[in-house]
Amino acid sequence: MRKTHPIRRAVLAGAATVSGIVLLLSLKPASDPASAAGSAAPQQTAAAQEAAQGGSADRAGTVTGDAVRTQYGPVQVRLTVSGGKVTDVEAVQAPSGGRSTQVTETAVPRLNRAALATQSADIDAVSGATYTSSGYKQSLQSALDKMEKAAGGADAGDSGTGGSAEAGGAPEGGGSAEAAERTVTGETVTTEYGPVQVRITVSGGKITAAEAVQSPSGGQSTRINGNAVPKLNAAAVAAGSADIDAVSGATYTSNGYKQSLQSALDQAGG
Repeated sequence: MRKTHPIRRAVLAGAATVSGIVLLLSLKPASDPASAAGSAAPQQTAAAQEAAQGGSADRAGTVTGDAVRTQYGPVQVRLTVSGGKVTDVEAVQAPSGGRSTQVTETAVPRLNRAALATQSADIDAVSGATYTSSGYKQSLQSALDKMEKAAGGADAGDSGTGGSAEAGGAPEGGGSAEAAERTVTGETVTTEYGPVQVRITVSGGKITAAEAVQSPSGGQSTRINGNAVPKLNAAAVAAGSADIDAVSGATYTSNGYKQSLQSALDQAGG
């Protein structure tokens, strides 16, 4: 029987050892499954929390006000709302054509910035764009009213105890409809010097605020109405009716104001 040479046996043994090591290394996983699962878990948890909270929307959405007709064309305002606040304002309709385009391009951005800054329709008209400003403010107010109504409905739905008295009719004492604060805009009354239109806020059956959303302007009219309108507003709140005195030197505006105020009261049921 032929014997294997000692050196040959050593070479074969070494080759077998190297082959075994290479095989073991090839079977070792590229990464630790436990550590991979651990790193993925926080991401999955964060995503799940975001989904449960509704993501980043936070009751975000848009609200579009009523389209208001003006002498030069319709004006309509749209709000972007997030977290109960107005985050963006734009006029989706505004007068255009001829000089109106130039006026609108100047006035609307200013009105947008003012509305965003004040978070209300209590903004100043832009000089030279009285009709557009007035229509803008009316549409903006209607959008804000819709926003407030939507927020109130969401809150009632979330409360769980929800206002069953409201859903089922007038609550005990019968004062729900009277106590609710709302805004009513009277008809536009045309006067010799321009239109007059009054908006009132009514709460508990009383006028809590009054403002002229339209009044004659330009030249001497601006000065006269700058003095007369605040007096008429204060008189309307104090009297709680359209039975107020005309302001001396502003007879036409006063008469138009009283007519528009009365139409607003008629709508409010007062």
